[in-house]
Amino acid sequence: MTFRFFLQPTMAFIAALHDGIKDAKLGRSPYMAGLMSSSHDERIRSFREGVTAVTRVLLLGVVMDVFYQFKVYGGFKYPLETFVIAVALAFIPYLLLRGPVARVAKWWRTRKAGGRDS
Repeated sequence: MTFRFFLQPTMAFIAALHDGIKDAKLGRSPYMAGLMSSSHDERIRSFREGVTAVTRVLLLGVVMDVFYQFKVYGGFKYPLETFVIAVALAFIPYLLLRGPVARVAKWWRTRKAGGRDS
């Protein structure tokens, strides 16, 4: 049981790391800030990208919880639990981590670029 409490947030962190670094490389603002402050077309593109990334994380969480339920309960007996666990352990960490990862990656890139110029 405790395995999923480590693996799902870890997978959400890996997805947030990938997307946050990509945001920093492309010079985008952090994800949530970009959704709130960008133009309509940019907001739609960013929203679609976010939905795709979050869908992967949620599907991974749901699949892991279904396997867990089959192993522990002998069948898929608690679909609401699956949804709640996937949102709590995969979706929320992804949303909370993507922006800070992008900020750190942007800081890291500017620090490295500044060091080369000196």
